[in-house]
Amino acid sequence: MAVLNKIRQRSLFLIIIIALALFSFVLADLFKNSDALASKSQNIVATINGKDITREDFMQKVEAAQRQAGPNATNTQVMNRVWDQEVRRAVMQTQYDELGISVEKDQMRDLLKTSLATSPEFLNEAGLFDENKLNEYIANLKETSQQAYASWVNYEKSVAANGLQQNYFNLVKAGLTGTLAEGKLEHQLEGNKVDIKYVQVSYASIKDTLVEVSKSDISNYINKNKKEYEVEASRDIKFIQFNEVASVEDENAIKADLNVYLNGRFIDETGRKDTIVAFSKVKDNEDYINVNSDIKFDKRFVFKSSLPAAVADTIYSLEEGGVYGPYKDNNHFKISKVIAVKQIPDSVKVRHILIPFVGARSATPEVTQTEAEAKVTADSLLAVIKSDRSKFPELVKEFSSDQGSVEKEGRYDWHPYNTMVSEFNDFEFEGKTGDLGVVKTIFGFHIIEIEGQKDKVKAIQVGTIARKIEPSEATTAKIFRDASNFEIKAGEGDFEALAKEGSYTVRPVNGIKVLDENIPGIGNQRPIVRWAFEEDAEVGAVKRFNIPNGYVIAQLVAKNKAGLMSVEDATAKVLPLVRKEKKAKMIRDRVSAKTLEDLAAAENTTVRSASAINMKSPTISGAGREPLVVGAAFGLKEGETSKLIDGENGVYMVQVTKVTPAVELDSYQAAANRVEQQKINVVNSKLYNALKEAAEIEDNRVETQVQ
Repeated sequence: MAVLNKIRQRSLFLIIIIALALFSFVLADLFKNSDALASKSQNIVATINGKDITREDFMQKVEAAQRQAGPNATNTQVMNRVWDQEVRRAVMQTQYDELGISVEKDQMRDLLKTSLATSPEFLNEAGLFDENKLNEYIANLKETSQQAYASWVNYEKSVAANGLQQNYFNLVKAGLTGTLAEGKLEHQLEGNKVDIKYVQVSYASIKDTLVEVSKSDISNYINKNKKEYEVEASRDIKFIQFNEVASVEDENAIKADLNVYLNGRFIDETGRKDTIVAFSKVKDNEDYINVNSDIKFDKRFVFKSSLPAAVADTIYSLEEGGVYGPYKDNNHFKISKVIAVKQIPDSVKVRHILIPFVGARSATPEVTQTEAEAKVTADSLLAVIKSDRSKFPELVKEFSSDQGSVEKEGRYDWHPYNTMVSEFNDFEFEGKTGDLGVVKTIFGFHIIEIEGQKDKVKAIQVGTIARKIEPSEATTAKIFRDASNFEIKAGEGDFEALAKEGSYTVRPVNGIKVLDENIPGIGNQRPIVRWAFEEDAEVGAVKRFNIPNGYVIAQLVAKNKAGLMSVEDATAKVLPLVRKEKKAKMIRDRVSAKTLEDLAAAENTTVRSASAINMKSPTISGAGREPLVVGAAFGLKEGETSKLIDGENGVYMVQVTKVTPAVELDSYQAAANRVEQQKINVVNSKLYNALKEAAEIEDNRVETQVQ
């Protein structure tokens, strides 16, 4: 009993304990669920119309696209391209699923036939698409290369997606029509015409300085037109650059180094000999240049026009063996030597037959000849042509793989020196008109006939020892110290004042978006953008970033939230619009005239006329495009005068002098057909954008760190 009494006395305490235990159990479950949701959200790049795009799938496609795009495309560019493709695919797939449409086997065959109709590897002897060749090609891919076969599968998917989209677009187009009522309206918009007299009081008649526009005026305008001024979250930064450039001392050191090759050197100190032969006395120029120059030897002859403009006259006039330099050209210091001189045609005309072999750049999948077999073929054709040159055109069509010249009987018309690959170029420019021969290049074996040569002129073979102008280690170390010191001081003091003190140029960049990659002036700089959008990055923070050939010291200036554009940012766009509204009110407030003549006299202007105005193209002669004014004119009866109308370029008073109705037609079918065609014409350009705007797209690229 005593125990029961104690329990009764502490019943409230026990209830609280039990409640807390239950609450902690519920909380634990909530945290467990929230962790699962967070994990899920971290793996979902986007949700489009209820369908998820996973991070893994998205990144696999990005990697494949990056390989296909090559090194010139940045990772962000590729990601954005894949994003656009995935959004389009998901948006369109929603429509396909709702309609139950797909690409079946027969249509897929037709799509491939259309897509590959001009690919020579799938054509038969008659030049027609051969499905058996396609099947053999696919079977061969399966057996020889899984990667190539995977690429083919992706190609098929792309063809199918395009075909499915075209099916959908065609269905939409088939559902579009122009009714007779629409045709009649179209005819009337074009055919109903009015002649008017009008007075324009131009907004320019009031000086901008007389119109006061406050921040509240701009804010009110933004709030009235919210949709036009909604913006994403953005960041404003400013930065200065520390560029790693060679100093005057660095340049002098490079020139001094080159002078050694110009003059030669012999040192004999403590038994060590160091001999550098002067460039002018060297016999093996190619080896000498390749050992001592940052740019390898180029054996081609050049004309004066191909030499650096600043030194062309000097180098071109040198005798064989003559040396000139050092001189500055294209971020290098150079010394150049004229190695050989000869007369070369400035242009030639040739025809050729290209015989490919396995491994040559021009070889297609069906090429099976080895290099030795291709050489035998080329020599055989050369023998045939030598005995009868008239057979050249037919042999081109039968044997040449150079599709660019087959239709021209293998001919390349007049072209300048160094247009072709080096072996081809040497044969056609160093031979003489009428020469025939076989030449091997990276594309295969060429049977070449020189058909003509023009205007032999002096050409020179130039050997150049070049040294890139770049900063020394001492210079780069100093630039690093300067950048680091500025970063430290700017983090503690006034960024602008420090920049001014050091004579550095401060560059502001406003409105950076979270998925941007380019910073004006320094190009692709995703690290700077990521830093600016980090949650813990505070306004005023300063950070140093490495850029090609130097450093950037950036300061975060502002963090702009998503929503309506700020008054400051919108002022440039909104100010002229608000000013125009205020000018219109000022004009209306001062005008008491009721007739055109009185208004013209009061405003020191004239009454003007415009004829044959229509609603389809609402332009007034002498005033420009004025849809509101034209619309008001069509609401007046003949002889009636309007009240004041606020137009695009001024305030107007209009009087209709003549109304000419459109001619009544027996049938409006032709106009209806035009309306229908106009609707159909915009399907390809506007349909997807309309579907995308209506779709529910949740973009989680930032949250999933896919950016």
